[in-house]
Parts: sequence; structure tokens; C-alpha cells
Amino acid sequence: MKPLSFKRHRFPTEVIKHALWLYFRFSLSLRDVEELLAERRIEVSYETIRCWTKKFWPAIARRLKRLRPSPAPRWHLDEMVCRVGGKRMYLWRAIDDEGEVLDLLVQLRRDTQAAKKLLMRLLGRQPVEPKLITTDGLRFYSAALAELGFEHLHRAGRLRENNRAENSHLPIRQRERRMQGFKSQSSAQRFLTTHAAVYNTFYTQRHLISRPTLRRFRAEAHGAWAKATA
Repeated sequence: MKPLSFKRHRFPTEVIKHALWLYFRFSLSLRDVEELLAERRIEVSYETIRCWTKKFWPAIARRLKRLRPSPAPRWHLDEMVCRVGGKRMYLWRAIDDEGEVLDLLVQLRRDTQAAKKLLMRLLGRQPVEPKLITTDGLRFYSAALAELGFEHLHRAGRLRENNRAENSHLPIRQRERRMQGFKSQSSAQRFLTTHAAVYNTFYTQRHLISRPTLRRFRAEAHGAWAKATA
């Protein structure tokens, strides 16, 4: 991968990297990151941090995604309502049965065409073909999958059968509240794409693994972050 360029920045590279990691890894506002850096005697304004995130987050997201292993072929699809620029919009998301965020799409509509658009993105960008697609009882999924010829893989279950997707909305809800909503559809799409890449890298089901395994997973996650921001 071609190295990121941190030239012509007043602050050292390590400061920029650490600020980006804090912002995308945790549910912090830009002002929170400013305060944390100030505690380390690094005086940088939240507007500068915002410029860093805007400049570097697309490249970091692409790099982190390349470093991830292939996802599982069992997909869970769901949508959630969010406020973007004061408007009611829908965030369509897909994850696998391990909790890996596969893709997401911010759209104005909640209909068959919106579901089909998400599915076409998934089928075109994922390295594996699906073996099972689980959704809730929304009829738009059935119609979209029938148009694409994947109705034989569809399982429209009750809420508990799609709990994996429902529970994965929680980190986004936390960020949405912390950021006081998203300002535009394009900025929401960009931020959530990067957030998903960082979430996939650092997500560990810590209640299911031993402490030595957790330490190993954390070391691997930080190694992937170091490569993505090299």
C-alpha cells in the first residue's frame, strides 16, 4: 500500500494518528479529543482535528478493509431510522454472523429499490457469495431478493433471529447522539463507512474469549491500524 502523506502539517505524525484513533475508536466528540490531547500538553483545536478526519478517513477505511479476512457467507440485513440534516432517513446495513459490518448505505427511502441497491453493492463488493441471508419480516427484502434471484437463500424470521443485526446498531446510535446527529447524507455515509472499518478491526467478543486471546486480538488490531496509517 502506498504510504499516507502527512507532509505540510504543523503537528507530528504520531499526534495526528493518535487523534484519528481516539475519534474513530471511541464515542468521542471532536472537543473530547481536543481535551484528551490537551491533558498531554498538546494544544490543537477541534477544528484542526476535524480537518484531519476529513482528509485521512477515506484512505484509512480502504486500507483497513483490505487487511480484513474474508467475511462469513451468512449475512444479516436490517435498516434503522436516523436524522440527517434534520431529515428522516434510513441507514441500511449488512453484517455477517460474526458481527463483521459488510456494507452500509444511507438512503432517503425504505422500499424495494433501496433494499435492492444495498444487495447489489454487497454482491458486487464482497469476496464471498452468500449462503444464507437473514432479514426481519419487511416485505421489501423478499421482493428485492426475488428480483436478483436469491430468494432461495432468504430467511425472513422473527426479531430474535435477526438479533445480530439489531444489536449491531447500538454503536451507531451512541455516535449519533454524541455527534448530535449527522449533518448531510454524504458526510454520514463517509463517516459511517470509516467507523465500520475501525469497528471491524477492533471488535472482539470479549465475553466469549480468554484473556490471553483478547490480548492477542488487541495486538493484531493495533498492528492493522499501524499498517493502515503508515
